[in-house]
Amino acid sequence: MLYSKQVLDHFQNPRNQGKISNPDATSQVGNPVCGDIMKIYLKIDKKLNKIKDIKFETLGCGAAIACSSVVTQEAKGKTLENALKIDKSIILKKLGGLPPQKVHCSMLSIEALHKAINDYLKKTNDKKSRKSNRKN
Repeated sequence: MLYSKQVLDHFQNPRNQGKISNPDATSQVGNPVCGDIMKIYLKIDKKLNKIKDIKFETLGCGAAIACSSVVTQEAKGKTLENALKIDKSIILKKLGGLPPQKVHCSMLSIEALHKAINDYLKKTNDKKSRKSNRKN
């Protein structure tokens, strides 16, 4: 199984790896078949609805770490709406492709990102609805 230079670079020098203290949202996803686990942390610019900071922790193979690194790079600075448009084709292109048996890693990283964004949106919508219920 050969990895591209981009995959090896992101595996050996992952971008945005680590934790965010007091994140606005988090998510954790896993693949029980291969054992990969990914966790995403988000800090949101609430005025602009943009991802101000994003970090990841991934327990898994080189492809899983590389996909996590790329997905965080792609999402950082984007609006939540645009970050939700990131899909596997973008990740695979940035990594110069993945072996067929590792493509699921790209989908797992996207699932983690989308789950974190949806966690944030749910929290903010819940707060808004609680505020509007107090006014009534």
